[in-house]
Amino acid sequence: MVGSSMHQVKTGLSFLRQRAFVRFCSGYTSAANALTDRKEVVPNAAIAFNAEKGRQWSLISRIEKVQVRFKGIPKDCTMLMNKLQSTPFDCAKHLSENWMKRAAIAEVDGKPWDMHRPLESDCELRLISLDAPDAALTEANAAFWRSCAMMLGAVASSSFKSEIRSFPYSFPPPNVRSGSFVYDVVLEGLESWSPSKDELRLMSTQMVKLAGKNFPFEFLRVTAERAQEIMRDNPFKVAQLPSIAAANNGQVTLYKVGNYVDISKGPMIGRTGQLGRCTVTAVRKHEIEGGPSLYRFQGVALPSNIMLNHFAYGLIEERGRKLNPAKMPTAVPSLS
Repeated sequence: MVGSSMHQVKTGLSFLRQRAFVRFCSGYTSAANALTDRKEVVPNAAIAFNAEKGRQWSLISRIEKVQVRFKGIPKDCTMLMNKLQSTPFDCAKHLSENWMKRAAIAEVDGKPWDMHRPLESDCELRLISLDAPDAALTEANAAFWRSCAMMLGAVASSSFKSEIRSFPYSFPPPNVRSGSFVYDVVLEGLESWSPSKDELRLMSTQMVKLAGKNFPFEFLRVTAERAQEIMRDNPFKVAQLPSIAAANNGQVTLYKVGNYVDISKGPMIGRTGQLGRCTVTAVRKHEIEGGPSLYRFQGVALPSNIMLNHFAYGLIEERGRKLNPAKMPTAVPSLS
């Protein structure tokens, strides 16, 4: 954290005079106090997500069993689990503490599956870690990159002062070769902003804190109507729901991490704690004629079980600062 006095904050963070980043106000004596003393308000989306998840559980009137044929270390075995309630993470609890920590995603009957997505029928199960030696690692890496993007959206949605309204707009499909994960965010009330190194470092710190809380990536599949209720505070997400539902038999997949809710096909990794070293590398404004202020947030990260020296990680950061080539939104509706 940069600076321990108000003078240092003013010197290092010039946005205090003309920009509006990260919960700062004149009553604080340090950046650390500004980030920790303000009480968080649980967003409506998180409350609605929890209510819908509880409603779906209440509809399960009779517990049925499914046979889960696990393939892998320490040995192949068969488990009896609860249909529509038990998840691959629950299966990992029966296997070993090591699998509980290391499993990033699952493979159910050969298809990628979230660790916290309920099992629907008898199946064959494999667990995949972020250091898997086989082809399954490709899907695990994609899930890791996708999850990092969602976490970046969570940070972008909660890091600004109250007069700046932040609306996560969308994040493109993961492309590890691009050099960075991405989230495009609408910032209402911030017409022109180019973050300083200190500001990027503060957002990176928020990503690390989110990882440290080791939140699960909770899975929930809902109808388009339910999704509209849950996402009602983000008009951009609501506008995207009809096309998403039309492409998925009227269903929408939601994820919640902490108090942040988002839309994605998934899968996501099991928990935020599987993210290790990370950096928010760049934020650039994307000009859209007649549209709101859209910014592309970029970041890089390593899984928690991978260590690199400072020089090697610095090369990853440097590449991550280059403009990510993922397709930009071309038409973003105005909030008015």
